[in-house]
Amino acid sequence: MGVLLTTLEFLASLLLIFLLGFVSVIVLEAYRRRHNNAHVEAPAMFEDPESLKQVPFPDIVDPAEKYLSLIIPAYNEEYRLPGTLNETMNYLQQRAANDKSFSYEVVIVDDGSKDGTKRVAFDFVKKYGVDNVRVILLGKNHGKGEAIRKGMLHSRGELLLMLDADGASKVTDLEKLENQIHAIARKDYHPGDSAAGEATFRISDIPIVAFGSRAHLEEKALATRKWYRNFLMKGFHLVVLLAAGPGIRDTQCGFKMFTRSAARKLFTNIRLKR
Repeated sequence: MGVLLTTLEFLASLLLIFLLGFVSVIVLEAYRRRHNNAHVEAPAMFEDPESLKQVPFPDIVDPAEKYLSLIIPAYNEEYRLPGTLNETMNYLQQRAANDKSFSYEVVIVDDGSKDGTKRVAFDFVKKYGVDNVRVILLGKNHGKGEAIRKGMLHSRGELLLMLDADGASKVTDLEKLENQIHAIARKDYHPGDSAAGEATFRISDIPIVAFGSRAHLEEKALATRKWYRNFLMKGFHLVVLLAAGPGIRDTQCGFKMFTRSAARKLFTNIRLKR
């Protein structure tokens, strides 16, 4: 009996040491990440491909100069990026031709790619002009989160859309997010009967975010995924539910739109790179 208790005590001690060590690692890593902010102030490089000169970048605190900014993070996307950019530019040019008040920019953030992503991006800058397509060079790989953050902080739009370089979402679907933002803004903003109040209304001044979602495709995806992927997905959804509350069914969709005010509040406070 005494040997059994000794063994149990020994195992309990090992378990306690493991748990304490595990918690310590989490705390230390959280502290390291919280105070590892060197990347936050690192300047973004913007190079004019014609003159090869550094061009000053706008800042998120500056007034909007465009109506819409599209931010595309890209890491080793030499082969998928051209298709996405062709589809995107065709849509934007057609919309600008039909609506003279519509202005846009595409900001490609090269996250330290090792392939020809930079060359592909600059080809589009030369084709469409530096005012409509711009490239941010991060120099080395920081992670998708930092690439998006840099793109947001140096964009000129009233509305800022992040979308993936692989073209997983149709660019035309941005109008669904755009319409939702305008509907909410009109509902929450009350300029009164003043014509001057209506004239000074800008969508960029109201903090609103619209998330794209693939939740409506979940049933089909469940049927094609392996059981263990479905199990992990459900577990992740439970964590999101506990952490963020109900109502958000797809956090990982790389298709989100922010008003300039919302982007300013959110992306100036982000500290994690990945």
